[in-house]
Amino acid sequence: MELPQADRHDTVLPLAPESARDDLARALAAPETERRTAVGRVVADHPTFIEGWAELARLGVEPIERYAYARVGYHRGLDALRGAGWGGSNFVRWSQPSNRPFLTCLVRLRAAAAQIGELSEVERITAFLHELDPDWDEAFVTD
Repeated sequence: MELPQADRHDTVLPLAPESARDDLARALAAPETERRTAVGRVVADHPTFIEGWAELARLGVEPIERYAYARVGYHRGLDALRGAGWGGSNFVRWSQPSNRPFLTCLVRLRAAAAQIGELSEVERITAFLHELDPDWDEAFVTD
């Protein structure tokens, strides 16, 4: 049974530690040939850092690699959401900047799922994005 929107509350993920965000910014500034490895080191140092997983999903070479990175980021995001009080039905809106890495992982997971032929997963993720944020716009994540 779907809850009426009035009974649903927003869940906002906490902002990632500044050290992780700074490390990621430096890794993303690395030369293109070194960038994926540099981001991988950041994620190894901060394995719960959802934005790092989202970037690895963007930088992955093969569709299955991108899928795996996005899947880990999605599950790390679910863990973080539960820790922030999300019970499976609250909103997780793009308008909250700290929610964007999780939602980006979902978009990248959907894209990789499409590339490997997991079409039922593409449909589930699309529906989930709209459940999490009724104002969802595909233009939020452009790469």
